[in-house]
Amino acid sequence: MTVATNPDLSSSHAQLPSLESLGSDLTVTTAAQRRLALVRPFAGVLLFVLAWYAGFWWLTPIAVFLVFVAVVAVTHDVVHNNLGLSRRQTEWALFATGALLLESGHAYRITHMRHHAVFPGRDDPEGDPARMSFWRAVLHGPVFLPRLWWWAWRRERGSRSQRAWLLAEALFAIGFAGVAIVVTHWTWGPFVYGVLASIGSWVYPLLTVHLPHHDYGDSPLQQTHTLRGRVIPALFLELTYHLEHHLYPQVPTHHLAELSRRLTPFFQEAGVRPRWVP
Repeated sequence: MTVATNPDLSSSHAQLPSLESLGSDLTVTTAAQRRLALVRPFAGVLLFVLAWYAGFWWLTPIAVFLVFVAVVAVTHDVVHNNLGLSRRQTEWALFATGALLLESGHAYRITHMRHHAVFPGRDDPEGDPARMSFWRAVLHGPVFLPRLWWWAWRRERGSRSQRAWLLAEALFAIGFAGVAIVVTHWTWGPFVYGVLASIGSWVYPLLTVHLPHHDYGDSPLQQTHTLRGRVIPALFLELTYHLEHHLYPQVPTHHLAELSRRLTPFFQEAGVRPRWVP
């Protein structure tokens, strides 16, 4: 394995392998993989609809959970331009996938790219829960996404197009809530979906920021963790390989498990100890 010096690792004794040395195949997304990533969130919504009308109430929270995982995975890849989408396709993909959970995909892109650029520095609203206690991160849940949206809105004051997307996404969420309340005269399905989506979003600061990043160090190798295993990583569509994602954000989620395997010798040499889960 060839090794390339990376100035971002100057605070550690390790040098990060170049992506070319690890394998250029890690950045490849096939048409089938792209379609699967984009369709999976909508399949989860369809599962919710079928479960609701079939009377399988116990299945609806599971369906929403699957939507959450699928949306987080695909928006990660869309934000980092890992799916091979055009600029216009990217904008619509952010809107559509975020709308499934009444969120702003464009706010996520703006804040997430900032997170990658400055963490653990200041003015990183996405990374703030990493500096909170466990319970403070839990209590931060209801205000996390609104704060990200407002930060993105202020940051994009010079971009009419981005503000238009942000406004459209906010209006869609508000409009969905209004429609869901009105149609309770005929069905409670949309209302229940909206409630589950809203409650589910409250765990974002805990699960996607605090737990992966807490007790972070000065080196990029110490700023987040990686969870390896068979069941949990597969269930979360490889999002548990958070350290690998931060080191190589240009690798799509469907290759993170393989990237992690190829990084094993480097991690061992650098003293990085992955956390193992089922």
